Amino acid sequence: MVKINGKDVNAAGLTLSEYLKRESYNPKTIAVELNEYIVSKDSYSDTLLNDGDVVEIVNFVGGG
Repeated sequence: MVKINGKDVNAAGLTLSEYLKRESYNPKTIAVELNEYIVSKDSYSDTLLNDGDVVEIVNFVGGG
């Protein structure tokens, strides 16, 4: 299991890009932290999620 935004998710074995696509995240409007390190957007497709990983996904929200 991978802990994503505080919830256990069956995402081990997926790349970060695959998970984000599966959950309909827009990579242009988010930032991702994996095990306390920010993941660059160009690394999403190369970053494999493993059991025990901790992921935080933050959405950018515009306002005025």
